[in-house]
Amino acid sequence: MKSLKITCCILVLIAGGLRAVENRKPLLQQMPLREMSRTNPYEAQQTAERAGRKLFQRECSSCHGQQAQGTGRAPALASRIVRQASPGAIFWVLRNGDLRHGMPSFSHLPEPQRWQIVTYLKTLR
Repeated sequence: MKSLKITCCILVLIAGGLRAVENRKPLLQQMPLREMSRTNPYEAQQTAERAGRKLFQRECSSCHGQQAQGTGRAPALASRIVRQASPGAIFWVLRNGDLRHGMPSFSHLPEPQRWQIVTYLKTLR
């Protein structure tokens, strides 16, 4: 009986450890696969990029910096991780946020505006 309790405790600790490892994955890798495969209806459209830049300045730059270079409060978005992320993944993060890490949801923005921000972010180097 005692060994059964010990075995159960070990399994609980292992499961908790696996959950902690999973939560360390970057947010861009934690969403459902169907969200990652969404395509940007404004991809490569210059008017959407300009609109996205304006929206980024208004909504995002106070945390991520004027040039998306990152600040002490938020990570750089002009990064390889964001460039390699799918448009759907970025859109998902904008819609859902990540309150544990201080990222609010931008679901208050209409969907086309969130896609415009995605369009702009994908142009950053």
